[in-house]
Amino acid sequence: MAPGSRTSLAKGELLYCFHPGPYTVDLVPFAAAPEAGLRLTFVVDTPDPRVAQQRFDLFLASEAGERLELRDLRTAIETALRRELAQGNLELAPCATLDEWDAFRAGVDELLYMRFGVTVEDCMPADVGDYAAALKSRPAPAPQPEPVRAPDTLSPDADARALRRLFLELPRLASALRQVALPPGQDLFGQHQALLRRLDQVSLLVSTMPALELEAPGKRLDARQQARRARHSVHALAALDEAWALLARLKAGPLAAVMDDADRIVANLEHDSAGRRLTVGEGA
Repeated sequence: MAPGSRTSLAKGELLYCFHPGPYTVDLVPFAAAPEAGLRLTFVVDTPDPRVAQQRFDLFLASEAGERLELRDLRTAIETALRRELAQGNLELAPCATLDEWDAFRAGVDELLYMRFGVTVEDCMPADVGDYAAALKSRPAPAPQPEPVRAPDTLSPDADARALRRLFLELPRLASALRQVALPPGQDLFGQHQALLRRLDQVSLLVSTMPALELEAPGKRLDARQQARRARHSVHALAALDEAWALLARLKAGPLAAVMDDADRIVANLEHDSAGRRLTVGEGA
């Protein structure tokens, strides 16, 4: 909206107002090294007139709910960064050279722009924890309990949030992939088109998903099968996040280098979307 303009909301509509920043957050890229962090400063860019919907707008509509707190966005950014480091898609050595740091910084810039629609203004190493306390605790670490699944991971709300994100973001993901420039001299057109067709099919599956609690019209699904459906939708959501991160990597390297990862991610989307649609009678 242009400054000074007015709007009116229809019933059920939601209007987001936000300051473009800059915002500064402290991140811990490695869970095993809480004393070593990053201080990140980012902004929400001025809207690009060439596109109808900005990536940050999609993030708000898809993930923010009624309100987005800075701490929640910080957590989402940290989670995305940790996943890319754990998978080896980003590298941050303890004593990185200037070239290694520049490569890491470029990867972070692309990841956060593609995934959240924000632009990194500054990213510097920072001590964000108690280093002495961390060293003291390492020789005799306290016993850790077995990891427990978050209480709402398989809840109807988690299923609904996952499906909403898939429904809103998969078409935008396919559109971004469709605009990727194919490198000359490499026969990738067929693979590229096949990926797009498969993503379109996943979008169709998501847009026609059955309700979580129903096996058939007027027939409720039991709790075990509801949990199965929710698990598939949450797993598909994890693949969606990987897909956005993969698009960010395309800015730094050729399409051929990530084609195997792209095939794996789309296969996971296909598997979990199909699993979410299965009814009890189909062998679920």
